[in-house]
Amino acid sequence: MPKPALHTQSNRPALRATRLHKVYGSVIAVDDVSFTVNRGEIVGLLGPNGAGKTTTINMVLGVLAATAGNVEIDGIDISKQRARALARTNFAAVYAALPGNLTVMENLKFFGLLYGIPSLRLRVEELLQEYDLAHLRHTKCGLLSSGEQTRAALAKALLNRPQLLLLDEPTASLDPSAAQLIRAKIKSLAALDHCGILWTSHNMNEVEAVCDRVLFLSRGKVLLEGNPRTLPHEHGSSTLEDLFIRVAREPLSTIAEAAR
Repeated sequence: MPKPALHTQSNRPALRATRLHKVYGSVIAVDDVSFTVNRGEIVGLLGPNGAGKTTTINMVLGVLAATAGNVEIDGIDISKQRARALARTNFAAVYAALPGNLTVMENLKFFGLLYGIPSLRLRVEELLQEYDLAHLRHTKCGLLSSGEQTRAALAKALLNRPQLLLLDEPTASLDPSAAQLIRAKIKSLAALDHCGILWTSHNMNEVEAVCDRVLFLSRGKVLLEGNPRTLPHEHGSSTLEDLFIRVAREPLSTIAEAAR
């Protein structure tokens, strides 16, 4: 992987997905999905299982090739300059644990070498301190608690100072106290480092507390978009969780009619 570029502030969104389409045989997994994630913005990608969230994330990461449409990370088309675009992004998920037979420090050094991080020793030490992992540097990741594993995964995801960070259920296995600390870290990352963050979660209280904007996916389509604190009332629901359930069960025309 090439060395990460020196990033500068610009008006380009961290992520622009345009008319993404993914077909598996006769199954349409993602159907004409377009959205942006701006610098310093946390966008929630919501929807029931099978809605197309993971497929969309995998297309953004270049793991899957889109059947149609394109993805730009920091203005770079991933289909034309994949390595350059991916050097500006990173990913963390509860199901994508770091290798358990390596220590925290070994993991950070290994992934740092993959990303070609300059002054790697210094960068690793910064992240160990920032994510309260210094006392665990020689502990194998397989022996860490859920909260410690999440902090280690976030430290790994920030090695290259990404312009775009994708988080798939990052707090799913955490107790409320640990989850609150992780949410605060991520909000600070967006506010202070101007990182664009795409966040998936089934915890609607968390989404309302963290996200600036949400996209509701159902059956591969974006059905609704807006501020998570006002969107439910705009569509005749009392809470974001109630709206989530309705999006999962009802067609968009029914939801739109209820809002009138």
